[in-house]
Amino acid sequence: MKVNIDLILLELDSYLPEYQNQISLQCVEGNPDPFYGIGRITDLDHEEKDFVEPIFKDLAYTNTIIKKLGMYRTRVMRMPPQTCYTYHRDYTQRMHIPLITNERCFFVIDDEVSRYPADGSYYLINTTKKHTFVNASTEYRIHIVGCING
Repeated sequence: MKVNIDLILLELDSYLPEYQNQISLQCVEGNPDPFYGIGRITDLDHEEKDFVEPIFKDLAYTNTIIKKLGMYRTRVMRMPPQTCYTYHRDYTQRMHIPLITNERCFFVIDDEVSRYPADGSYYLINTTKKHTFVNASTEYRIHIVGCING
């Protein structure tokens, strides 16, 4: 199954203001705050698996893809140009749906470099291994990222 990136970007358009780098697409029951669930899970009062409720009901196609792929605690992550994350491990594996990226954006997982194009594919990435992500370009990189049991 390929994902329609253009349709996802169209649905997300009004939810991605220029100043916001992360927004949650799923919430815990009773808390539809799209900014609760971003950042480190250890800073929250819930576990990753608790984030299963779609926040934005008008993202019909995007929500369908998230459900089909079995994703939870799903976020849109917009990474600024010329930045990188710390070298770290996540508690669960992550499904990535690249929406906007280029050849100067890459993961380093256990010292191996991997690139994932925005071509409608989605990728299960074992982020329980030591990893980082680098945006060495002059453009923003945008992925949908969700936890997954893998």
